[in-house]
Formats: sequence, C-alpha cells, structure tokens
Amino acid sequence: MKSQQSEHSNSVTDLQLVGMSCVNCAAKIEKTLNAIPGAVATVNFATEKAHIEHSRSVDPEDLIKAVQNVGYQAFQMNSPTDIQAFKNEAAAEYRRDLIHFTVSAVLTAPFLLEMAMMFSGHHEFVPRQLQLILATPVQFWIGWRFYRGSYFALKNKSANMDVLVALGTTMAYLLSAVVTVLNWHQQHVYFEASTAVITLILLGKLMESRAKGKTSEAVESLIRLQPKSAMVKKGVEWVATSIEHVLVGDVVLIKNAESIPVDGVVVQGSSTVDESMLTGESMPVEKRIQDHVFAATLNQDGVLQVRATSVGSKTQLEQIIKIVSAAQGSKAPIQRLADKISGVFVPVVVAISIVTFFATWLIVGDLQAAFISSVSVLVIACPCALGLATPTAVVVGIGKAAPLGVLFKDAKALEQAEKIDFVVLDKTGTITEGHPVVTAHTSEEVLKLAASLERGSSHPLAHAIISEAQHKGFGLYEVKDFESVTGLGVEGLIGGVKYRLGRPHWVLNGQGISPEMIEAEGKGQTVMVLASETNVLGFIAVADKVRETSKQAIAALKDLGITVIMLTGDNEGTAKEIARQVGITEFRYGVKPSDKANVIVSLKRKKHVVAMVGDGINDAPALAMADVSFSMSSGTDIAIETSDVTLMNNDLMSIVHAVKLSQGTLKKIRQNLFFAFIYNTLGIPLAALGMLNPVIAGAAMAMSSVSVVSNSLLLKKTKV
Repeated sequence: MKSQQSEHSNSVTDLQLVGMSCVNCAAKIEKTLNAIPGAVATVNFATEKAHIEHSRSVDPEDLIKAVQNVGYQAFQMNSPTDIQAFKNEAAAEYRRDLIHFTVSAVLTAPFLLEMAMMFSGHHEFVPRQLQLILATPVQFWIGWRFYRGSYFALKNKSANMDVLVALGTTMAYLLSAVVTVLNWHQQHVYFEASTAVITLILLGKLMESRAKGKTSEAVESLIRLQPKSAMVKKGVEWVATSIEHVLVGDVVLIKNAESIPVDGVVVQGSSTVDESMLTGESMPVEKRIQDHVFAATLNQDGVLQVRATSVGSKTQLEQIIKIVSAAQGSKAPIQRLADKISGVFVPVVVAISIVTFFATWLIVGDLQAAFISSVSVLVIACPCALGLATPTAVVVGIGKAAPLGVLFKDAKALEQAEKIDFVVLDKTGTITEGHPVVTAHTSEEVLKLAASLERGSSHPLAHAIISEAQHKGFGLYEVKDFESVTGLGVEGLIGGVKYRLGRPHWVLNGQGISPEMIEAEGKGQTVMVLASETNVLGFIAVADKVRETSKQAIAALKDLGITVIMLTGDNEGTAKEIARQVGITEFRYGVKPSDKANVIVSLKRKKHVVAMVGDGINDAPALAMADVSFSMSSGTDIAIETSDVTLMNNDLMSIVHAVKLSQGTLKKIRQNLFFAFIYNTLGIPLAALGMLNPVIAGAAMAMSSVSVVSNSLLLKKTKV
C-alpha cells in the first residue's frame, strides 16, 4: 500500500529557508523540526525548502522560531507579503555574498601575486606585515559566516562544512599571525592559504546559487504564466481587476492572444486555445460555449467570455505548481545513503586531519609539512557534493516532466518509474477516450431521426448520437409518446410515424441482421438499428474510440522492455478487438474492480515492478496496490488522489516520457554520487599524503558542488 500522510499531521506548513551552507545544515534543521512534538519534517538542501506535516496544535510561527534558533531564516509563502519578504531576504543575501566575494577577491589578489613570485624563486614579495593586514578582514569579516555557522552547529551538537572551513583557515591564519608578530623569519606564513580558500569557497557558493536557481526554473516559469489582472464584467461595463479580486462566478473577457486568467466555462464566443503549458499537447484545442478553459492557457483567436469556476490558489495551474513544488522538495530513497554518510562526514574528516598532522610530523619529521597536509584535508573535504547529488537531479527531472504534462507527486515515484517492467492498463478512458462516439451511420436522415428519439434518454450512447447530430448542425424533430426500454432501446412518434431505435435483436426480432452490422459488432462496436413499423431504415454504430497515440505508446513501452497487460470489464469480443488495434497480446476481460487489484498483487509476488494506469473510481484499489500508479487528468478525483503520477494530456505516450525521464534522472544521480564519492575518496588521501596545497584543495572543494549541479542541469537536454 502507498504510504499515507502521517497520523500526527492534520496540517501542512512549507517553509522557504535562507542561510544553509551544506547538506548537514539541512539535516540539522530537519532534526530540530522533528524534535517538535506532533511534527514530521523533510528538508531539501537543493530547493532550500522545509515541508512539515504537523498537528493543529503546532503553530507555524513556532516552526519558524525553531529554525531561527539554530541559525537560519525561514519564511512561509502563504501570501504576496510572505513571498516578497523571502525574495527581499534572498536578494539581500545574494548581494551580501557578491560584495563579500568582491572585497575578498581584491584583498586576496596580492597573495596570488605572492604565490606566482614564489614559483619563480622570490619569497615574501608582499611583506609579512602587509599580508597580515590584508588577511585579517578576509578571515574575520568576510569569513565571519563560517564562525557563525560553526557556532550554531556545535551548539546543536552537530558539525557542517562551516566547521571544516573555519577550523582549516583559522589554523593557517593563526600560525601565520604568530610567526609574523614574533618575527620568526625562519618559519613560513600561510596567509595565502586562508584568504584564497575563503575567496574560492565564496565564488563556489555564488556559482552554486546561480546553478541551483536554474534547477527550479520549471516552477518559476509556471508561476510567470499566471496573468496579473483580468477584465471583469461589472454591470454593463468591463473593468480591469487585479487577479486577487476576481471571484468565482465573475464573467471575464479574454481577447485574442491574451492568457486566460481563471478556470471557467465559456459562456459566449468561440476560439482555439493553446493548452501546451499545462498538458504538453502542442495542438490548439477548440473552445465553444459550455467548454472548460484553464488559467494561464493562451486564447489564440476570437474573443471569449468565461464564467469563473476556480480562481487564485484553486486553479489547475496553482494545483500543478503545488504538486511540482512538493515533488521537487521530497526525498528519493536513493538519497538515504548520502544522508547517512553526510551525517558522520565532518567528524570523520576532522579525525583524519588530526591523524594526518601527527602521522606526518612523526614519520617525516617536518612540522610545516604536517600542518599543510592537515589543513588541506580540512578544506578539500566536501559534504555538499554528496548532499546535492540526488536532490538537484530530482528537481530538474520533475521540473522537466511538468511541461510535458507529467506530474510526479514525489521523488519516490520518479525513482521507481525507472524499474517498471510491467504496465497494467485499464481499457476504458485509458487506452480508449472514455466516451462513446458515432463511428458509422447509414445516412444523415437515420442519424437525425435517431438523435431526435434519443433526446429523451440519459444513456451515454444517446449522448454520443445527439452530439454527432449537433456537430453536423442538424435540427431535431419533435418526438411524442417517448418511451425508454431499459437495456434495449427507445421508441416514439415522429410526424405520426412510430420509430424504434435499439439493439438489433429487439428491433428486428433476430431477423434481417446485415453483414455490416455483424462486422461492426465484431470490431467491438455497439450497433443500434432504426426501424419504423413497416421498414428497417438503417443502423448506427457507436464505440469508445481508441486514443490516437495508444498504439504508438504501447509499442514504445515494449521497446523499453516493458510488458503491457490490458484489463477490462467488457466482453471477450470487444477486449480482443481493442487489444488487436493497439498491439497488446496479453489481456483479461470481464474483470471486476477488485480483480484488478488482485492482478497487481499477483505480479508483485513474482518480484515484478508494476505500474497501473487508470482513470476511474473502480481503478482506485489497483492504483493503490501498484508500485507506481498513473492516472489520467480526465479521470475521477479519487483516481488522481490515489495515483503517484498524473498525466495532464490523457496520453499514454506520457508514460513513456515518465519512464525515460526517470531513467535519465537516475543516471544523473548515479553519476553525481560517483563524482562526489570519487572526489572525496581520492581528494582526502591525496591531501593527507601532502600532495595537495591548501589553496588547490579549497578550489577543488568549491568546484565539486558546482560540477554536481551543472551535471544535473544537463538533464534538461535529455530527449524523451
């Protein structure tokens, strides 16, 4: 069964965080929030967000204070004021970082010249006293963030990257300062190491911040789609109104080439609408009176008047943004190993540094070499690369899926999709369109008479016939003495003549069934015969049409090595014909809703990773039992709520996209973890053996995180 929301949690609070320097900071915040009774928190370092499920007795302000007490800033994002406050703080932090880096780079520049002169055999090109003056503000003003972060980390009995940087650079600075003040000319100074490490780490953080910002561009682009205002009908006038003040029931005007500001129903006008930003479907959709439209979609031609049915946070666009944001902030199971390693990483590195110092001193007998090696160990170690390896790839992968009409509800579903080897498809509404349409009729007059008779019926087949007649612009006849015979058909008087429309054996008493009717029934279509009291006038065939891309999608799934099974409650003939049309060789007919779940359980017992695709209430039990469940957005709310992935464009090709994106994302995650592990497993020993200068070690540490984020961003170019 899929995991449900924590039993403790009746409310959900999402916080945007500011001030984290590495994954250990995220772990510390998560631990702090989880220590609050009734709260279950997940913190994502890559997105800098905390998701907390908690009892109603927990005040969100207490959650914010708990974060602040361990040295970070937290913001709720419930209102424009909250959002603006966070944006102001984030912008201010970035400006501070930029100023600090610029000042640090200027103060460090003479040390780079000093290093260059050392390679040419000229020592102390920059006097030691000047080096001390230049290095002091870099160490204690620019580097204050590392001391502050270390204080809060150690205060809360944890350790993070700040501890490593503060410890390593302070050792280099203090030794150099003592040597300079006491005029120990025979000893070297290492001001260039402390200043260069701090400067390079600041540069790496700026680059990392920009790269991490690009990982969440998908959500930002969705937010930008929302129009800021709408033309609302007030009496007989149209008034420009801020989107926050548009209410359900208001009628809004959308002109050519304007974005639709609300979810609603067309009450006047017709047009074509580009819905690609929500569904990934490139073809515009025709909209007429009574058709539904959605916020942020683009009216391409014509003028529409729309009555709002959902506004603000209730629109489909806002729901998509919430789903994508929540999924990007969730943790993939593959991240657990990195989290465990990060939890003990800093203490282990400090221990290695201490061992390196004494071992080098005892074996080599060179105190200076021992000092340099121990500092190099501290500054090259990077828990950030491990912490960013999984979440950055997840954020990019889920963000890339959204414009394709694939909404993952969490990172676990994204990870599991790669492993799918069986896909179980419900027939109706999944392989097929889910609503019957007229596929054949003998003549236009037969269609017109049939639609007139069916006007008094509420049967789905009646709706199909009436819709076809309306689409062709037919006017309908007046019907008297209408009667519906359950399960058989309808009859009534038109122009004084009695007509009967229904199943062939009822209308014809088993006589005169034509080869065309038999052929249509053999193709899984429902045949209805129209006859007067004296003549058989013709027949109409109705079927639930196969979606245009179903055959292509099933073939693509097979190419990925996935076995496809179709389940349907229909009879054998219909099931066999639909399976033939789409290329499915394994199918089961006459299946009850409870039996669908049993099929899933049976496959899982054989160690298969099973996906279920459905759209109705009767699919919900099977969806809940599957390893990964997909629902069509046109389906029922319960099916969508139960599923792991929602397919916004109701297209089975989206499953192919989901699997390929999962494969691409997991590939990037494995590459990132490999890079991070190799970097640390090679870098730390090299530093311990004295083969890396602290400056080079600091630069390598700063760039390791940037390289992991940059590799994740390459996922945007993955073709699906």
